[in-house]
Amino acid sequence: MRLFAAAHPPRAAREHLVNALAEMRALTGTALRWGDPEQWHLTLAFYGDQPEGAVPDLSEHLREVARSFPPLRVSLHGAGSFSGTTLWVGVAGQTAELTELMHACSLDPDERARQRAHLTVARTSRTERARQAKERRRGSRVRAHSGPELAHVVHALSVYEGPEWTVNEIRLVASELGEGRSGGALHTTVERHPLSGV
Repeated sequence: MRLFAAAHPPRAAREHLVNALAEMRALTGTALRWGDPEQWHLTLAFYGDQPEGAVPDLSEHLREVARSFPPLRVSLHGAGSFSGTTLWVGVAGQTAELTELMHACSLDPDERARQRAHLTVARTSRTERARQAKERRRGSRVRAHSGPELAHVVHALSVYEGPEWTVNEIRLVASELGEGRSGGALHTTVERHPLSGV
């Protein structure tokens, strides 16, 4: 099973972002495949494919981490893209402490160097990727950031500021690719560990 540690924004924060994205969703048509807001999360650490027997050890690791950290105040803020194919919304607030939490959750020193707190909201659709591949085969130049749609959304969301909320728990989450809405991943919480450090 694919496992990761995550923090989930509350409904109010998700709904605020959904409202901010409404116009963008209408403008981009099928160029972007939008994620299910119920599945949105901040990945604290990714563990990849693990045997079921790994759950107790991972859970104990996260329980110990959670005991060491107090709740954190954050908000969703700004936007960007990874490799011109993935739209993310950034995080503001206690970001230094959130980065420390992410490092503590991770078991991979290499992952720690790459970690960046973000919430993935959309990916370039298969249709858009196929269009780009066709343009490349014909020798046409494909614009960076997967065309004007993603670049426009990133620019529009660069000033986005969501409501403040509290990261008060770490969830150990199982991910099943292709099982969620619109063919995305289905995330199921396996364990919850409240932050309780002083």
